[in-house]
Amino acid sequence: MTRHTADAKALGPLMLAALGVVFGDIGTSPLYAFKEAFTGNHGLPLSEANVLAALSALFWSVTLIISFKYVFIVLRFDNDGEGGALALASLAQRAARAGVRRRVAAVTAAGVFAAAMFYGDAVITPAISVLSAVEGLAVVAPTLEHWIEPITILIIIVLFSVQRQGTALVGRFFGPITIVWFAVLALLGINSIVQTPDVLRALDPTYAIVFAIDKPAQAFLLLGAVFLALTGGEALYADMGHFGKRPVRLAWYFIVSPALLINYFGQGALVLRASETVSNPFFNLAPEALRLPLLLLATMATVIASQAVISGAFSITAQASRLGYLPRLRQLHTSDTERGQIYIPAVNWLMLIGVVVLVLEFDTSSDLAAAYGIAVSGDMIITTLLMIFITSMSQRRLKIALLAVLGVFFVIELLFFASNLTKFLDGGWLPMLLGAALFTMLTTWKRGSELLARERRRINIPMEDFLSSPIPEVPRVPGTAIYLTSDPETVPSALFHNLKHFKVLHESVLFLHVRIEEVPRVAAEERMNVQRLADNTWAIEVRYGFREEPDIPEALQALPAEVLELEAMDTTYFVARSTVVEGVGDLSAWCRALFGWMLRQSEGPANYFHLPPNRVVELGTQISL
Repeated sequence: MTRHTADAKALGPLMLAALGVVFGDIGTSPLYAFKEAFTGNHGLPLSEANVLAALSALFWSVTLIISFKYVFIVLRFDNDGEGGALALASLAQRAARAGVRRRVAAVTAAGVFAAAMFYGDAVITPAISVLSAVEGLAVVAPTLEHWIEPITILIIIVLFSVQRQGTALVGRFFGPITIVWFAVLALLGINSIVQTPDVLRALDPTYAIVFAIDKPAQAFLLLGAVFLALTGGEALYADMGHFGKRPVRLAWYFIVSPALLINYFGQGALVLRASETVSNPFFNLAPEALRLPLLLLATMATVIASQAVISGAFSITAQASRLGYLPRLRQLHTSDTERGQIYIPAVNWLMLIGVVVLVLEFDTSSDLAAAYGIAVSGDMIITTLLMIFITSMSQRRLKIALLAVLGVFFVIELLFFASNLTKFLDGGWLPMLLGAALFTMLTTWKRGSELLARERRRINIPMEDFLSSPIPEVPRVPGTAIYLTSDPETVPSALFHNLKHFKVLHESVLFLHVRIEEVPRVAAEERMNVQRLADNTWAIEVRYGFREEPDIPEALQALPAEVLELEAMDTTYFVARSTVVEGVGDLSAWCRALFGWMLRQSEGPANYFHLPPNRVVELGTQISL
């Protein structure tokens, strides 16, 4: 079998899997996006002209922003096959270092802020998606309408409670359920369009253009509702590394995009025929006998969409931790074969609390829609700015043309962001506040960690001085001691605490430094660098990409026997946990307090690096900043 044939056979399963992960968020937007244009806080008066204008704006927004910008252009900006805000920021950092160094800080801050805004999206998506699906009860069984909120909260609690089991168990069902969902979207839309084919006139962009010229104020507010059809588009880029560009592109162009647009036009056709259905045009598309099955299918689809966002929050948290923007948090692996499937309890339960509070506070999906959009539109703008920066610093072909296109996207997305800002007092403040708080936490930890490392370098003895001044009177005991060090140029404080407490040194000493690179993965042959410092004393550097999970024992198995042969039962890992006892450095008082709290919540290096628990000695040390 040729490689081409093998790739073709793998393409189908990859497309199916991508349907269940990549497109879950944007795939459930028909539940609320179109109706929000007429029933939201700034809804349009219902008329044929307004329906056609809204559909025209929606169609061309999806076509330009998602189909052209994200699927056709943005997927080309990959960091060794990986996407997302942090991956793009890494690309921009490398471009800045090759060009204008003073822009590195600004580029990094932009990427970190985009990652912080993602968490706002991750909290709102489960709330608005599940709530909008369960609101179908008001159409299916109006007498049960008062159960909408309790049922929504119950589904959300169950969803977060099963995260500990991982996505492996239910993952195999995601793709098939989602493809049924998109098939139903298309069939419902086609059935309605056939009855009112005049709705297809909205394919003409002049309907949106004329509406914007005649009613600029209303058109500006309409953008906030239209943007709801674009939320989830950033997942196309963030999840690219899971499936590759081609499956994502083919799934979007041939399945997802046609189904979504057909359903939107079907909703528009229904509203033109029966204006009273505008309160929930999606569920009114189905015949009465099929509304209950549609309600169940929609609920499953929104759970899948929520699952994808929750998993994304776990992934971006792990990435941020490895890049030094968050402390080491407790991570549990939920699959024996897929190391990327992780569960972070702290993030899971904080998100659950946030989602439940949102449902209780906002009550309806329309009210939640006011808070939705600002975080995503801000993320999109940052993505475009980073792409403009990378392109301007590169030698790409058609560079000027690409910059011009990206400039147009920037203007369009700026309008979307400005329109969403009109929802600020109606709930839009929430994702902005959450994003700002998380940005502060990320940058505070990064800065505090740098100050901590600087203080360690000040008080620690340089490695060169230690090696030139042996301690012959210290007895040696059999075995190997591995000291984890964040700075290979200095002697780790754990060694001095070991001497203080045990008054011995092992006959073999390894100083181990783990480096997280700004690339997703590091090739196996580039994983380890071994340097002999003195008799039975070695310096080892282990390199990982930010998408990889550090596993020190596994990495050390690759040591050549002629360099050092480790016996598991004869090896002890020494790690130090630092405590900030007072602050006199560059951090403000409240940032020092925040950093100290985060430091206390951080996971110890033993668990983070998957060290064997029965072979680890943790030695505390206090450091003043």
